[in-house]
Amino acid sequence: MANKRVAVIGASGYGGLQTLRLLHQHPGLEVNFLGGERSSGKRWSELVPFLPLAGDPVVQTPDPAAIAEQADFALLSLPNGLAAQLVPPLLERGVRVVDLSADYRYSSLSQWQEVYASEARELPRADANLCAEAVYGLPEWQAEQIRSARLVAAPGCFPTASLLGLLPFLKQGLIDTRGIVIDAKTGTSGGGRAAKEHLLLAECSEAVTPYGVVGHRHTSEIEQLATRVAGQGIQLQFTPHLMPMVRGLLATIYCRLRDPGLTAEDCATLLAAAYRQAPCVEVLPVGTYPSTKWVRQTNRALLSVQLDPRTDQLIVMVAIDNLIKGQAGQGVQCLNLMAGLEATIGLPLLPFYP
Repeated sequence: MANKRVAVIGASGYGGLQTLRLLHQHPGLEVNFLGGERSSGKRWSELVPFLPLAGDPVVQTPDPAAIAEQADFALLSLPNGLAAQLVPPLLERGVRVVDLSADYRYSSLSQWQEVYASEARELPRADANLCAEAVYGLPEWQAEQIRSARLVAAPGCFPTASLLGLLPFLKQGLIDTRGIVIDAKTGTSGGGRAAKEHLLLAECSEAVTPYGVVGHRHTSEIEQLATRVAGQGIQLQFTPHLMPMVRGLLATIYCRLRDPGLTAEDCATLLAAAYRQAPCVEVLPVGTYPSTKWVRQTNRALLSVQLDPRTDQLIVMVAIDNLIKGQAGQGVQCLNLMAGLEATIGLPLLPFYP
């Protein structure tokens, strides 16, 4: 069977670079089109000399007609608001899309416009039907829908880690839906490749900094799928922190068990059962806590639980690589499913340690 052709748009950003590295020598997918705006017209070797591509292709303007001629799938790694300008004409031409931005993560366009107000003002949209159609691309929970989808919205890195740890307990009704707190820490690459003052080495080195303490954009994204799985409205507290490291994300979730008779081992068993057919998720033994270094440059998520018997407080810890399982690797995992392939093909599951 011939390989499926993929266009990578936003190829020289962190998401695009990770995607191209993962698709290099992929047995079922091949990159046929590189797209970008600021990099358009340049040879790949001018932009990224450290990641050579066969034929040293020229980055092209992401024209939907040209993409449709050369690709079956498009993976979009673009700033919020831009993907939505490209998706409708791609779908009209039969190109199936995985979007790494937030443009289709909400099933309601009005909610996206509320959360991403600045982008909505600059880039108006009229594609509410596509927001409703898009599948939220968390493969461990949406695999069947992803396989047949035209449009998949890959989750953000914070929601990926948070939801993997939270959803099994919400689905079983084992935790109180009020008072959930997520404390998450990420590396600087989560801010993208464009220059930003707060990501300068002199600014972020030797420091841990909370940001978006109230109303961070990913809060409502987490709440949306949590509400769907729980079958009732979920409101939670989410606080991200910037860590002085390049890559990696650790989410620590605090919630209260409804059944005080459950043990940490019971909770670990529940997690293991929930992800028994999820090759990218591993549940660690109780008392072994995940490190971001253990998942560095992999598409794995490491989960662990602990229980404080004094407070009946359940603590769930999840470590991922924010650029792989939290972004490009998840996108490729979705592409694999859409192309009828095994979910893990072409995805690294073992870290380079240390």
